[in-house]
Amino acid sequence: MAFTLRSDSFKDGDYLGMDHILSADFGFGCAGGNKSPHLAWSGAPSGTKSFAITGFDPDAPTGSGFWHWLVVNVPPNVAELALDAGNPKSGKLPKGALQTRTDFGAPGYGGPCPPAGDHPHRYLFTVFAVGTEALPVKADTSAAVVGFQLNFNTLAKAAIMGLYKR
Repeated sequence: MAFTLRSDSFKDGDYLGMDHILSADFGFGCAGGNKSPHLAWSGAPSGTKSFAITGFDPDAPTGSGFWHWLVVNVPPNVAELALDAGNPKSGKLPKGALQTRTDFGAPGYGGPCPPAGDHPHRYLFTVFAVGTEALPVKADTSAAVVGFQLNFNTLAKAAIMGLYKR
């Protein structure tokens, strides 16, 4: 069975709805709901001891992309994240899971908000089947260090893509 990722919030390759776009509170000029999308996965390989989920914009005009969401240490018996699980105040993140620092500077989901008039940006949501129960990271660990740890501990990964343009 293949390791796959799907969402009830959007279909792979479709545009993301305003519920998932960055809210005005962040000051980047967008006015969305800033809710992380629902994500569900299946077919994890044997030996999976935890999962990690990332949200990344490779098209951001930064030279290195932009990390919108990082979740690690999701227990192996969990196979989905509810809508708005990325909101630190929602209480929807599975027990034991840890959100780490995004490029917004804090843990938690931060929605898309590309520059006005720019081409559609790709938002890659990826689930990683991890061969260790917990990555050695903390809430303030950078996305680069989380990625480094994932590089050495990932058994399989699956991704879907949403688009957004303003």
